[in-house]
Amino acid sequence: MAVSTEAVSTEAVSKEAVSKYDTGEAMCPYRLVLEHVTSRWGVLVLIELLERPYRFSELRRAIGRVSEKMLTQTLQTLERDGLVNRDAKPVIPPRVDYSLTDLGREAADQVKALAGWTEERMDAVLKARQAYDELKARQANGDL
Repeated sequence: MAVSTEAVSTEAVSKEAVSKYDTGEAMCPYRLVLEHVTSRWGVLVLIELLERPYRFSELRRAIGRVSEKMLTQTLQTLERDGLVNRDAKPVIPPRVDYSLTDLGREAADQVKALAGWTEERMDAVLKARQAYDELKARQANGDL
C-alpha cells in the first residue's frame, strides 16, 4: 500500500507542531490562549457575549466589578486571538459593538459548560474544602 507524500508531510508537520508546543514551557502558544479564555474576565466576557453583541458600557455593566482598563485589555486580547469581533461604527457619538466570532462561540460554549459544571458541583467542592481544612488543622495540632 502506497502512502502519499502529502499524508506523510501532514503527519510530519503535525508531529512537529505537537513537539514544538509540548515543551513544558509556561508560555507556549496554546497555554496562552487557554489562559486568555479561562482568565477571570475572559470567562465572563465570553459567556456574556454568547447571549448577544454588546456595547462596551453595556458589557461592563453586565459583567459587573470589572474596571474599564481590565475590560479593555481582555477584549483586546480576545480580539487578537480571533475570539471577539470589534465593530466600530462611523457615527457620532462613536459606537463600538463587541460580538463573538465563530471561533469565539466555540470557546464560549466550552467555557459555559465548565461554568455550569462548577455551579452544579459546588456543594461537593465545598465539602472537599471543609474536609481538607479539617485534616490540615488536625495535623497542625498534632492530633494525627
